[in-house]
Amino acid sequence: MSSEQSQLHPQPRKELATLGGGCFWCLEAVYLELKGVEQVVSGYSGGTDPNPSYYEVCEGTTGHAEVVQLTFDPQDVSFRDIVQVFFTIHDPTTLNRQGADVGTQYRSVIFYHTQEQKEIAEEVIRELTADRTWDSPIVTEITPAEIFYPAEDYHQDYFQRNMFQPYCQYVIVPKVIKLRKLFLEKLKR
Repeated sequence: MSSEQSQLHPQPRKELATLGGGCFWCLEAVYLELKGVEQVVSGYSGGTDPNPSYYEVCEGTTGHAEVVQLTFDPQDVSFRDIVQVFFTIHDPTTLNRQGADVGTQYRSVIFYHTQEQKEIAEEVIRELTADRTWDSPIVTEITPAEIFYPAEDYHQDYFQRNMFQPYCQYVIVPKVIKLRKLFLEKLKR
């Protein structure tokens, strides 16, 4: 494409979002349905050990959280939308825990990639707090993005490949249903 053509047809600007809200399988399944989200990769961030494995992260000794990293087109979905979905599909008031999953690896965290993302996340938390959406205070960490390590291949597209497993049926399916009910207009068709 010539420079003249690229000015007429600018390439869409892609952004990253990195979020942890318990098990990454849940977040991945939900965000894959959101319009404008082009890729979802399950992985680990926020710890000290380089290139951790799933088993090391599960032990809770590396400091990493299970996260998803989204590549999205902000012309189709805003970071605000992504954060609003995030606060709808997990409990941001439980410290280092989501349901039966307990430990710092399951903490609620937003790893922001830009100052604007940080400000949006803080603003959404203020709004949810003012609206008294949750009975307890929100404990979600908002911290600068750190090195992201993709999880092992068998964790990618987990729900799509294992949707009839009991964990998927009892934990992930209700989150997907909630997304479809509350954000229908923001879903891929």
